[in-house]
Amino acid sequence: MTNRLANATSPYLLQHKDNPVDWFEWGDEAFAEAEARDVPVLLSVGYAACHWCHVMAHESFEHQPTADYLNEHFVAVKVDREERPDIDAVYLEATQAMTGHAGWPMTCVLTHDRAPFFAGTYFPREPQRGMPSFRQVLLALVDAWKGRREEVSRISDDIVRHLGSAQRLPGSSSAATEVAAAAVEQLTREFDGRRGGFGTAPKFPPAMVCEFLLRRAARVADERAMQMAGQTLEAMARGGIYDQLAGGFARYSVDDRWDVPHFEKMLYDNALLLRVYLHWARQSEDELPRRVARETAGFLLAELLTAEGGFASALDADSDGEEGVYYVWTADQLTEVLGRDDGETAARLFGVRVEGNFEGRASTLRLDSDPGDAVLHTDLVRRLLAARNTRTRPARDDKIVAAWNGLAITALAEASMIFGDRTYLEAAEAAAGLIIDVHLSESGRLGRVSRDGLVGAPDGVLEDYACMAEALLTLFGVTGEPSWFERARGLVDQIRRRFPSGDGGFFDTAADAEVLVKRPRDPTDNATPSGQSMTAGVLVAMAALTGDDDYRRDAEALLGTLSPLAEQAPRFAGHTLAVTEALLDGPRQVAVVGAEADPGRMDLVKAAYRLPHPGVVVAQGSPENPTVALLADRGLVDGSSAAYLCHDFVCDLPVTSPGELS
Repeated sequence: MTNRLANATSPYLLQHKDNPVDWFEWGDEAFAEAEARDVPVLLSVGYAACHWCHVMAHESFEHQPTADYLNEHFVAVKVDREERPDIDAVYLEATQAMTGHAGWPMTCVLTHDRAPFFAGTYFPREPQRGMPSFRQVLLALVDAWKGRREEVSRISDDIVRHLGSAQRLPGSSSAATEVAAAAVEQLTREFDGRRGGFGTAPKFPPAMVCEFLLRRAARVADERAMQMAGQTLEAMARGGIYDQLAGGFARYSVDDRWDVPHFEKMLYDNALLLRVYLHWARQSEDELPRRVARETAGFLLAELLTAEGGFASALDADSDGEEGVYYVWTADQLTEVLGRDDGETAARLFGVRVEGNFEGRASTLRLDSDPGDAVLHTDLVRRLLAARNTRTRPARDDKIVAAWNGLAITALAEASMIFGDRTYLEAAEAAAGLIIDVHLSESGRLGRVSRDGLVGAPDGVLEDYACMAEALLTLFGVTGEPSWFERARGLVDQIRRRFPSGDGGFFDTAADAEVLVKRPRDPTDNATPSGQSMTAGVLVAMAALTGDDDYRRDAEALLGTLSPLAEQAPRFAGHTLAVTEALLDGPRQVAVVGAEADPGRMDLVKAAYRLPHPGVVVAQGSPENPTVALLADRGLVDGSSAAYLCHDFVCDLPVTSPGELS
């Protein structure tokens, strides 16, 4: 028999629809049931591509005796963290406070008023390595609930008070220039000079930090910043974290060499990394960033594009019930596919050794040095990829998340200009059209997720509005279509009306959203940019396009609330720092005017997107119908399309050729 999750829209929840656990979705029904039965609520949070979520499901949630005990003594609630980042953020903070660490699967136990009194992550079916079994945890919790209810109430009250005390963000007295300079100094101390990246294993791709460093290098010719970004990006591109056969990056590396990844591939990682490799290509003569950017864009289109025109959330780490088996190779397998001579060549090229670096003496594929024979390299990749395609493919989470699609739209639109490839632009426009048609209501509210062309129940959070606003502003710059700008302005209006915190910042949920034990407000740029740093970037761009000083003042106030984090922990404020660099640069504006049918106009736009300046804001249109203030009073030059390079609306003389603009 299926449980209540059978009608869910989330692929993660649907993975659990046949569990013997009598799961509820998050909502009043679950908590009313718990109160009526006088049992606690067990909240389990994860996501479809999460390897350890699968492990705990197989060990415990599919185990009939464990499920029977859970059903008798708890009301079990399953949440997809990607659908409900607000719920995830609140209870992740509680888990961190109670245990000192957090992650997924996340296991919290709540009172009837949604307050947590116990938290943890993965628990095995049997005790191991000092961890109690899941059944032991459940027994202890039932004992506490029945015999020590006052203690349960005290703990839950303390946690709720702790969550509330961390609500307001401190301001900063440091100037933006000081914050950016201090961040480079701190990152230099944490930089791994041998292998790239920051800190030790596990290593996550620091896309936003590298974006900041590239912008810093472009603005003030900071050689340290350029060196740290370049070395990190090259190390990742050559490592096992990058799919050397089909492009695209895995979630993170379990070692410090970028060698053995956790194999799930996330849309947000690849969208952010596509963009930063594009920007590295603008500042480097090396062919590597251009190749990796093209291959990563190809991965998005080949593996994550859905029938509806949006981008799916992730590819699973597992296939055939094992992590990574789709991607790894033994030396014998290379020989079997390629023959002895080419197999030995491939083993040398991709760092495959007999002893392997993964389970079963298998190896991830690396590229320790440039292949001497490009034709042979291409042929080896083609043949290995054909053989790999006969293996069981990892499952795909087909849910469309507005924020992450926004990141992909922005990156692909820029790629279409930098590479002159209209395929990327067509994909970006189709994804934006899907979000507008399916996620955006007539009232201007944005739904967070959809699947199979149907919007889900969860409301959009701040990052959804901000990421989509940035995407639409990018499409406006790339195409000159006024409707993209008008849609973006509508999303920004929603942010300013429904998300303000009253101290210059913004909450992650709207004022009329579901009330949780805390209204989340996370400033950290972690796996994705925070909603707040994305909002800051959008406000900077809106000020540059419209000349409205209110947007700039709002951006400066918001960055002021984020500055302490950027100073103290720049690894978790990469996008905040990247936006700071754009603001310090003016921001730089390019206004391109010309007849829509004039190919010279688009040549100038492409040249504008190839400029390395931090956060260049581009607008294009005809002189007769300027959509935004940046285009007003800009004329043609001798009847030809012209580009005006401006700095806070103070413009240089117009130019008519891409070379002059560069």
